[in-house]
Amino acid sequence: MANLKDLRTRINSIKSTRQITSAMKMIAAARLRKAQNRIIQLRPYANKLHKLISTLSNYLIEEEGNNYSTVREEEKILIILITSNRGLCGSFNSVAIKNAISLADDVYKSQSNKGNVHFLAIGKKGADYLKRKKYNLIDSKNELFDNLSFQSVAPLPENIMKQFINEEYDKIEIVYNQFVNAAVQNIIKEQFLPVVVSEEEEGKHLPSYIFEPDKERIIKELIPKSLKIQFYKAVVDSYVAENGARMTAMHNATDNATELIRDLNLEYNKARQNAITKELLDIVGGAEALK
Repeated sequence: MANLKDLRTRINSIKSTRQITSAMKMIAAARLRKAQNRIIQLRPYANKLHKLISTLSNYLIEEEGNNYSTVREEEKILIILITSNRGLCGSFNSVAIKNAISLADDVYKSQSNKGNVHFLAIGKKGADYLKRKKYNLIDSKNELFDNLSFQSVAPLPENIMKQFINEEYDKIEIVYNQFVNAAVQNIIKEQFLPVVVSEEEEGKHLPSYIFEPDKERIIKELIPKSLKIQFYKAVVDSYVAENGARMTAMHNATDNATELIRDLNLEYNKARQNAITKELLDIVGGAEALK
């Protein structure tokens, strides 16, 4: 059994850790509440706009200037991995990284063997892993989470769209965690470009639509806007899911620390009782010897 000094040191150390995890839980909860409202408001609009563009792609796919729906032979692949800049959020980062690597090594194995699968990392944890494992990391955008807004994120998808149009990449995928609630995050592997044709409309007889504004303006303005919003939604979704995962992880860590402190206090009291009993026996033994 550990001595009393060691037990006191361990108890004080765990109490200090519990204070940290409890504070981190409260910070994550505050950030979650604020960010959760943002994704709840954004998601219906982004999903509806994405569905609209996917449906319109059936009509616009042959239109001149619509390079966003061009399906090419999948030779050059870009995988955008969204993680967090910090840890202490359970399996949040490891699950996203694992799925992105699986996408590269399994789904795009032939392209990967030729060195034609590249990664773009948003979040320090994903970038560090890809660098450490020597994957083709073309860039990392860890600063996006410092001031997360549509204006700060929009230039990145603009640049990615230009790379696709210039045929630097034939297909672009996004891997991220989607927020469900504080305890649950769904991993999403989403095709960003080319624009996916709506499965509900594909193969059906296409009715005639009157386009307002004209098709050229839709291609020039609405499709890029939809793609930027879709990209922004993925980043915000991941940010909200990160704070939910961190709040849950810190809540569990705080509960575990409380339970461990209770067990150590019980062990400390037993050790202290044994020490007092031993001292009493020594005193009684000494008194008997003096008789």
